[in-house]
Amino acid sequence: MTRGRKPKPSHLKAVQGNAGKRAINHDEPVADSLTQVPPPPEWLSEIGVEIWERVGPWLVSSKILTDSDLANLEAYCAAYNRWRQAEENIARHGLVVDSPMGGVVKNPACTVANEALKQMNTFGSALGLDPASRARLAVPGAKDAANPFAALVGKKR
Repeated sequence: MTRGRKPKPSHLKAVQGNAGKRAINHDEPVADSLTQVPPPPEWLSEIGVEIWERVGPWLVSSKILTDSDLANLEAYCAAYNRWRQAEENIARHGLVVDSPMGGVVKNPACTVANEALKQMNTFGSALGLDPASRARLAVPGAKDAANPFAALVGKKR
């Protein structure tokens, strides 16, 4: 594995600026974004389908979702499902449960919830589902929509 920051794709360098003035690889392949949300996989649970239908349209409208990102979306939705199920288990049985050997132990659902949250963070970040990732991905129109003074920038008095 390489160390340090992941290299920025060339199309993002063109959009965000190339501060280091390094050569831009114009031959780098760029995936076309999808125009509509594909149907969720059949194996995805009801909770997973719910988040697929909530997140998918935003990813498509932001031109983030490509064919190569579908596996990340599937993994994110599956991790979300595991997290929700684990949290429901914790709410029902508590943070500690009776041990088969006697005494109490940490509810195993706590470990499942923590692992699922880590996976959601990883796959959600790859899809731009958190503020830092959205800034890194340069979602089209995100800066203009958030800045009510965008039209005033660059005008002389």
